[in-house]
Amino acid sequence: MSRIGRLPVGVPAGVMVDIKEKNAVTVKGPKGNLQRNLPEEMFIKLEDDQIIITRPNDLKKMKSLHGLTRTLIKNMIVGVSEGYEKVLEVKGVGYRAVKQGKKLIMNLGYSHPIEIEDPADLETMVDGNKIIVKGIDKEKVGQYAAEIRNKRRPEPYKSKGIKYVDEVIRAKAGKTGKK
Repeated sequence: MSRIGRLPVGVPAGVMVDIKEKNAVTVKGPKGNLQRNLPEEMFIKLEDDQIIITRPNDLKKMKSLHGLTRTLIKNMIVGVSEGYEKVLEVKGVGYRAVKQGKKLIMNLGYSHPIEIEDPADLETMVDGNKIIVKGIDKEKVGQYAAEIRNKRRPEPYKSKGIKYVDEVIRAKAGKTGKK
C-alpha cells in the first residue's frame, strides 16, 4: 500500500467536496473554488468528513497514481481553506520591484524595466525587497513565482538576482590575480 495514498484526507469545516463521475473533484471553501479531473482508475470516496482513496491493483502505475491523487486532493483542500504563498527576495544594487495595479514592475539591471501582469487568480504584493505571490492553486503559485525568478536568477558570485527566501545560494570564489 502507498504510504501517502493510504492516509485519509481530512475535510475541515467550511469546505465542501463534490466527487462526480470520472473522478471530477470540485472543492469549495472560504477562499474560492477549485476543480480538477483526477485519474479515473482511482476510487475516491467521501466518508465522515474524510476522503479515502483506494487503487484497483498493485501495478507500478497504480501505486504512483495512488499517492499523486491523494496529494492533489489534499493540496486543493488546503488551497481553498488556507491558501498558498511563495516569497521571493530581490537582491542587488539598484534592483527593486514596484506594484502598480495588476502589474509588477522590476528594475533588475537591464536597460529597461520588466513588467509582468498578474494572472487572474493570483495576487502579488511587494514589501520592501520581497515579492509575495499568493493564491489558492499550489501549482499556479509555484509556476508564477518561478517565472518571476527566471527574469533574473541569482548568480553565484555576488548572489545578485531574485531568489526564494528559503533558497541557499552557494557562493563561488572570484578570480585570483597572479603577481
